[in-house]
Amino acid sequence: MKGAIVFCLLAVATIAVARPEDKYTDRYDNTNVQEIIDNDKLFEAYVKCVLEKGKCTADGKELKSHITDALENDCSKCTDPQKDGVRLVIKHLVNKEPAIWEELCAKYDPKKVYASKYEKELKEVTA
Repeated sequence: MKGAIVFCLLAVATIAVARPEDKYTDRYDNTNVQEIIDNDKLFEAYVKCVLEKGKCTADGKELKSHITDALENDCSKCTDPQKDGVRLVIKHLVNKEPAIWEELCAKYDPKKVYASKYEKELKEVTA
């Protein structure tokens, strides 16, 4: 299982503390989100963190603390690299890790108010 933020996982390690201009910190903007997704062990650790099934690093705790706010506000406090990271992670989850995606949705968006938007937008069409 690939072990991420999401939702938005969701830009995995990119969402963190709010800055004075009402944006999350850009401290993690240079994080290579694709590298995290491609590393099964690392990705799994982030997933376990945000699902409260494992230990969290400091950046994992920051990510987890902002998932709900980012979902409810369409990532309005996210920087552009964070928004790109969120989309990358969600696209990966929706298309490659549906069981993890469903588990994250059950925890952070049980009514799928926000998740359905991402699913429609990021689901790869297979024909």
